[in-house]
Amino acid sequence: MCWSATADLVAGTGIAAVGVASVTLAARRPRDLPLAALPLLLGVHQIIEAAVWRNDGGTGPATVAWAVIALPLLPLWVPTAVLCAAPPRARRRLLVPLAAGAATATALSYVLATRTVTAEIRGHTVGYSVGLPHAGLIVVGYLLATIGALLLSGDRGLVLFGVLVAVGAAVSVVLWRQEYISTWCAFAAVASVALSLWVGRRRPPAPRPSDRSCRAA
Repeated sequence: MCWSATADLVAGTGIAAVGVASVTLAARRPRDLPLAALPLLLGVHQIIEAAVWRNDGGTGPATVAWAVIALPLLPLWVPTAVLCAAPPRARRRLLVPLAAGAATATALSYVLATRTVTAEIRGHTVGYSVGLPHAGLIVVGYLLATIGALLLSGDRGLVLFGVLVAVGAAVSVVLWRQEYISTWCAFAAVASVALSLWVGRRRPPAPRPSDRSCRAA
């Protein structure tokens, strides 16, 4: 979330561009592709919210699309992507956040299918409401699925990324609750760049000329 339609559009476009670069870097490591595509998803999410701003909130298609990505999709996407990219030794423990993500996504999908999500412009923030039952339990499941998966990944870069996500999300939530200004888009941009750098470091090295000669022989 950003503080205006223009900020959301600009940030979303930039984050999506980072996502395209990340996917390109991960092309030679298919297991990294779901995680590399996360900035692209977040960028599209920001662009959708620009439409929510333009529509002055409400319950239209843009609001529903925003909620679908934020609520059921992300808690399932993130642990699945981390499980794909994680080293083999960590995959068994990653089944816990994956199960939490699947349960959370199922519950949130049911809520979106049976209730109306609304968006309200509140100064420099957008507030979304869908009337979640058992909200505390769902929030715990959501955090376990997303941040928990990163922290349990067994990859140092992803663990540090998980810490960055946790700190940035906490700051963003505090500022959003005060209805002062939404800073999630700025944090998402920083996180996307950090993830892209992680993907770049994992890119397989290009074959050396001598290696090509050996294969040709």
